[in-house]
Amino acid sequence: MPSIVVVGANWGDEGKGRIVDLLAADAAASVRFQGGNNAGHTVVNDFGTFKLHQLPSGIFNKGCVAVLGPGMVISPAALTQEIAEVKAAGVDVKLCISDRATLCLPLHALEDTLEEQRLGDAAYGSTRQGIAPAYGDRVMKKGILIGWLNQPEVLQERIQFMLDWKLPQLKALYPSFDFNQTAAEMTAWLLDVTAPWREFICNVTEPLKALQKQDANLLFEAQLGAGRDLVYGEYPWTTSSNVTAAYAGIGSGLPALRPERVIAVAKAFSSSVGTGTLVTAMEEQDNFRENANEFGATTGRPRDMGYFDAVATRNGVELQAATEIALTKIDCLSGLADLKICVAYAGEHTENPIWPQTAALAPVYEKMESWQEDITGCRTFESLPVAAQRYVERIEELMGVRVSMVSVGPERDQMINR
Repeated sequence: MPSIVVVGANWGDEGKGRIVDLLAADAAASVRFQGGNNAGHTVVNDFGTFKLHQLPSGIFNKGCVAVLGPGMVISPAALTQEIAEVKAAGVDVKLCISDRATLCLPLHALEDTLEEQRLGDAAYGSTRQGIAPAYGDRVMKKGILIGWLNQPEVLQERIQFMLDWKLPQLKALYPSFDFNQTAAEMTAWLLDVTAPWREFICNVTEPLKALQKQDANLLFEAQLGAGRDLVYGEYPWTTSSNVTAAYAGIGSGLPALRPERVIAVAKAFSSSVGTGTLVTAMEEQDNFRENANEFGATTGRPRDMGYFDAVATRNGVELQAATEIALTKIDCLSGLADLKICVAYAGEHTENPIWPQTAALAPVYEKMESWQEDITGCRTFESLPVAAQRYVERIEELMGVRVSMVSVGPERDQMINR
């Protein structure tokens, strides 16, 4: 059975959760390999509607183990709450949590918030969940490993080591900083709040290798999209981890992974939340945003809305080394009179159009025929209006990669497989 990596081709919020939820029905493991509590995947299935932030979307499928990989930074209280919510819906939770992932603590969230406040108008648009400081501590070798939760003496020792280094810096930089917890108090809180899931902590490489030997189907799930990758995204308005398919093996616990399929998920239009550039932003977008329900899953912030950006998306597809594309939310375009695709940029520095945040760029549009029909009931490509078929085919042509899946709604069965 194949290993499948599901990644974002744009700036995140492409609908990866519903693709993973669908594919996980045939998976033995569903693995999150980076990120933390700073972005969400909305999943709609027989259990209800869920906004997952740390749990892999495959958590709902019986027989599928959900793996939180070593590439993640885990917010402990939020994970406990998320597990409780899915359990309350009747989900039989099967988890493996990497002992090599690191904790994202309330102190990190406070640090994140204070830095955004200090930056003012130059802020990054962070969700203020503490992701950047948690990854920063990891790079500085001051992070707190998940595995130390099962070694309380080591845990307290490492927390003290971190506090001795971090607190003087925070007190010097932020006049309003106030933090009085001791290492002992933080340790006690962590042991209490993580009690519901500490039994799942392990070296996740071992169960994943065992499943590989059984030729089991493994599914790897990224957070956010190529435009937010720390190295290749719209820096500095990026996340703090690598969201590309190339990182799936390292971040999951299988460094030698060679996936058979890489599915880049892209919306049928553009959207972005947070700070950065959206070259194809619509002049009037409020009604379209409301109709498409385009608000951040974590923060509820309204997303900036735009026409499909073939330049940025093609770049994302190439960065992800995608073997195929899943195109989502095409149903939201029904009735949109002014339908077009950005096929190029005009302006300075167009020779290097990789989410250029400093260049004054203008989109070059190609007008597309629109359609009025409700397509949410379509289940074959041929049943779509001809104009919708041509829209998908034009995107496929511009991307140079096959569009294998077309989503016409949020439900599991609202998917066209080509």
